[in-house]
Amino acid sequence: MIVVKLLLFLVLLVVCWPLAVLFLLLYPVFWLLTLPLRLVGAAFDLAAAAIRLVVALFTLPLRMLTGGRP
Repeated sequence: MIVVKLLLFLVLLVVCWPLAVLFLLLYPVFWLLTLPLRLVGAAFDLAAAAIRLVVALFTLPLRMLTGGRP
């Protein structure tokens, strides 16, 4: 049983180490390619937060007059 486990481990080592090296080499390229998409997403989050702030400021007097209900 130990010999079978050792042989399976060696097969896995031979098959998977090229994939691990390929992943290590391609990950920085993938990160650089997705960086503009993450920046656009951050800009949309910032814009949404600014819109929520403006809405909260405009509805504040109404919420104060109605006791906290919009």
